[in-house]
Amino acid sequence: MVQTVPMAHISIEIAGEQVPAVLSLPPAGSGPAVIVIQEWWGLVPHIVGVTERLAQAGFVAMAVDHYRGVATTEPDEAGKLMMGLNIEQVADDLAGAAAHLLRQPQVASDSVGVIGFCMGGGLALLAPTVSDDISCASAFYPAMPWPHYAPNWLRYAGKAAMVHKAESDEPGTGGVIAEYAAAIAAAGGEVEVFDYPDSVHAFFNDDRPEVYQPANAERAWDRTVGFLRARLG
Repeated sequence: MVQTVPMAHISIEIAGEQVPAVLSLPPAGSGPAVIVIQEWWGLVPHIVGVTERLAQAGFVAMAVDHYRGVATTEPDEAGKLMMGLNIEQVADDLAGAAAHLLRQPQVASDSVGVIGFCMGGGLALLAPTVSDDISCASAFYPAMPWPHYAPNWLRYAGKAAMVHKAESDEPGTGGVIAEYAAAIAAAGGEVEVFDYPDSVHAFFNDDRPEVYQPANAERAWDRTVGFLRARLG
């Protein structure tokens, strides 16, 4: 039986700024903490839905609005928003969100996991390098548009990452994913990369029927939930 998930639009203080976010709590009232990182569209209903799915699976899930209230359905505008994103600000957002979650009485884990999609997938892989509170990351078809950003991979020691690759992305991001995976492993972290045959970018996004692939989406979701449960308790 599916139970109702309490969900709230909130704001949290990060670096002296009130930042909008969405928080979904599990029906049981408590659970491990997970941050959901948006795609390039912004904090759209699909991402809110992911927080609710995670809550239904037993997690306390939060998504921070990295665009500060801006969202779009137009690819050209989304691309501009993504390329204009301040990665140092996102690092502050993620570290601040993790610290905020760990202060909440509903959170039953000692660290925070991260899940991200497309742009958020690339940021998810960087998340454990910006906070000791973030211990694991699951990245769906990550985009890697920030070559100037130099993550401190040593902060991955004892942490773990999971990557879900889309076959259609291989020419553009396959090499960078391999570089990230090698850097994580060299730093003492664990990393596993999954290939999904005949998969397309955004195969998990059930709000976009032109790309949604239910079998691949279910397989990646089950792997992610199992990974988060194992890492966060």
